This record gives sequence, structure tokens and C-alpha cells, in this order.
Amino acid sequence: MTANSRSNILRAATERKALWLVVPAIAALVLLVALGREAVQEPALAVAQADVSAPTASPPAEAVKTAEPGKSEPAKATAMAAFTPEQKEQLHTIIKDYLIANPEIFLDVQNALEAKMEKEQAEKLKVAIASNAAEIYRQPDASVAGNPDGDITVVEFFDYNCGYCKRGLHDVVRLVETDPKVRVVFKELPILSKGSEEASRVALAARRQGKYWEIHRAMLEAKGHINEAAALRIAEKLGLDMDKLKADMASPEVNAEIEKSEALAKKMGVNGTPHFLVGDRAIPGAPEDLYDQLARDVGELRKEGCSYC
Repeated sequence: MTANSRSNILRAATERKALWLVVPAIAALVLLVALGREAVQEPALAVAQADVSAPTASPPAEAVKTAEPGKSEPAKATAMAAFTPEQKEQLHTIIKDYLIANPEIFLDVQNALEAKMEKEQAEKLKVAIASNAAEIYRQPDASVAGNPDGDITVVEFFDYNCGYCKRGLHDVVRLVETDPKVRVVFKELPILSKGSEEASRVALAARRQGKYWEIHRAMLEAKGHINEAAALRIAEKLGLDMDKLKADMASPEVNAEIEKSEALAKKMGVNGTPHFLVGDRAIPGAPEDLYDQLARDVGELRKEGCSYC
């Protein structure tokens, strides 16, 4: 995994967070347009009423066309152009005063936008999961905990130096220990530091000695920053063959697996850790009720059936 590829994921996360900085501006623009239209309609109505009482000649054919039903935009544009600079300044003042008097409208618009984006993201995620189900859930040499032949698979993208991953470990362990039929697959996503990538290499090398789950838990339970030196100390305590471990860490297969997990995360739109997938459902982060959410999703999919998880 290259430094450039890791920085792309971090950049995506930063850009998503920056999106919310423009939400208030978007809300103001929407309100400006709405109030502007209302303000335009009033002068236009006044002009129309004045025209009714005033004697005029027959309108030209062009004017008749603009008055046809469903074609009122030209009239509105003409009315907007008729505003004087003073009237436009008054309109700006009205809008500003309205926003100051009703600041909660920004929250209403932001909440509506967030709900819409979450819904759209959920739909995109379902399509992405269905398209990449084999790589997500049925990778032959996956890093697994729980029942290797389990009926429902839970997938976690994680980083060994992620504080939320460390916090969520307890819930993952609880799920594995309380559900004998669940299968948990781990996808290495070392995006936080060079030490994270080094730790992932140690873990994947330990898998070749049948010790992945043990070292995975030990590294997430360890305090402080995890890097190659810290990971190797943990591996030695677990009794691994250190010469074989170091050789496997440098193997092309380990490097390829990390790159493959990173590419999969990018395709899935996963830009932070931890990130859990259960069937066509996702749980980003490590909420306080993580175990309850995982257990509920597993139970529901067990009843409904899941063809690929």
C-alpha cells in the first residue's frame, strides 16, 4: 500500500467533513430564492391589477405568448429586472432580518439535507455491496473470528491505531462469544499511520501460523501507539515463530492483501474506521450500542435470509 493511496482516503474523509461547512450557505441561498420569488410575485400582481383598470391597446402577439398558462417565467424575469437598486437593497434587508429572526431554519435545512444524503448513500451502498459481495464476504483466505462456517458474516474495516476500533473490540468479542453461528471477517485498513500498516503486516503474517484472532485482540487491547516493534513484542509473547513471521511480513502476498482491502474500501465508500457491514447494512463507527445493532442485524438477516453473507 503506497503513501499516496492512503492519503487519498484521508483526503476523502476531510472533504466529506468540509461539506457541512457550506450547508448554512446553501440554506441561505435556498431561502433567498424562495423569498425572492414571493417578492417578485407581489410587484407583478400590482402591475397586472393596474393594467386591468387602465385603457390600453391590444397586446402584441409576443405579449400574448408570455401570458399563456404554464409560461409565467418570462413575466417573472421581467418583473425582477424592473427592481431598482433601492428595492433590491430593501429585499436584501428583509431576507437578512428574517434569517436573524429565524436562525433555526439553518438547522431545518441541514437536517433535511443530511437525511437525504444518508438515504442516497444507503442506496448506493446496497448496490456496491451486491456488486462486490464475493470479495467482501466470501474471500477464501479471509481473516476470520468466530465460526468459519457461520451462517451470517459480519465484516469490519479497521485500523490498529484507531481509538474507536479499540472501543468496539469488546462488542465484537461479545458477538463472537455469544453467537456460535456468526462469522466475523476483518479487513485491514491501515490509514492512520505507518505504524498501522506495520501492525497489519504482523497480523496477516501471524494468520499463516493460525494466530490471527489472538494477535488481533492483543494489539487492539494494547495501550499506546502500535507499530512494528510493539506488534513483534506481542507476537513473541504469543509464542509465534518469529523468523517465519518476519519473512511472511515482507511477502508479496501480505502487501497485496493490504492493497486489496484498501481498494475494496474505496469502492465501498468506506473512508473511516471502524466500519461494519452486515448483509446490505452498514454501521459506521463504534456507537455505544454497537453490540445491540450487530446482534439485531444478524438476527434479522438470519430470519430474512442472505444469499451472499
